[in-house]
Amino acid sequence: MDISLNDRLVSNSSNTYSYRSYFETLLNHGFDCKTSQLTSEMFYKDNNDGLKLRSKFFELSATVDMIGGLHGDLFHQERLLLNLVDVKIKLIRSKPEFCLQGNAGYKVVLEKINLLVRKVRVSPGVILGHAKALENGTAKYPLNRVLCKVYSVPQGSMSFVQDNIFVGQMPKRIIVGCVDNDAFHGTFEKSPFEFKHYHMNFIGIYVDGQPKPHAPLELNFDKNNYIKGYHSLFSGTEKIGHDQGLFISREDYIKGNTLFAFNLSPDLCNGDHLNLIKQSNLRLEIKFSQSLSQTISVIIFAEFDNVIEINKTRNILVDFGN
Repeated sequence: MDISLNDRLVSNSSNTYSYRSYFETLLNHGFDCKTSQLTSEMFYKDNNDGLKLRSKFFELSATVDMIGGLHGDLFHQERLLLNLVDVKIKLIRSKPEFCLQGNAGYKVVLEKINLLVRKVRVSPGVILGHAKALENGTAKYPLNRVLCKVYSVPQGSMSFVQDNIFVGQMPKRIIVGCVDNDAFHGTFEKSPFEFKHYHMNFIGIYVDGQPKPHAPLELNFDKNNYIKGYHSLFSGTEKIGHDQGLFISREDYIKGNTLFAFNLSPDLCNGDHLNLIKQSNLRLEIKFSQSLSQTISVIIFAEFDNVIEINKTRNILVDFGN
């Protein structure tokens, strides 16, 4: 999905939108939301039971209606957009092999799509006040910008070390997961959202050579010693100590939900304030107790604090590059 303001691209254009939307849905909602509100967009647990529930809706090529939000940086902030700013949204479909599981030859047919947009009419006095304020400054829109990167690890490897994953501005949060490489590129036989552990025994994030936000995680999935990884889903998403959950049990974690979350913000807070931007270099290290039986894809989901500004001539200014 591409989002442009007055023909200025303000979103990250890549083929990882599906993973961004899945991570944000999986790790921002708990039992109540996932078993009620999110079913309107056909979200069910990515397991055999969830596949059966979704399949029932589409029996005999039935037409199914659904409704859900778009996962874009601009749509996750609360401020209203100024008038005279043209918004363009470009949606690019995934191939059937990626979004379907089952026998080959099936495809998704979109019969009708409606885009629901909220529009607010303000009083002339407010518009005049905006015009006067823009004479002395710009309208600022703080964003939680998301960037996803993917790296391949070849069959037979026992480690993955990647320097310079991010150079310059450091993310405030990182989520790491691994999937089969052929599932990432799309195949009817596999789910692209089945995140496996691949006998991982070590994972660490390093900023300027120092481990962050804590010492690297040492795991042993063969002996069911993976609690640090499971715990990171809550500590990395600010749910520790709160009456909040993810509807991911300890048993679910090793059955397709093996993700690792790292909160790199200095105050470990996901509040509305912005932290000082730090310029550094980030490295990821992963080790496996057994050599990989197949090529895998390492998916890295990162969140940044950024700002979009709009001046009086409606020029779009950003503090990040695409």
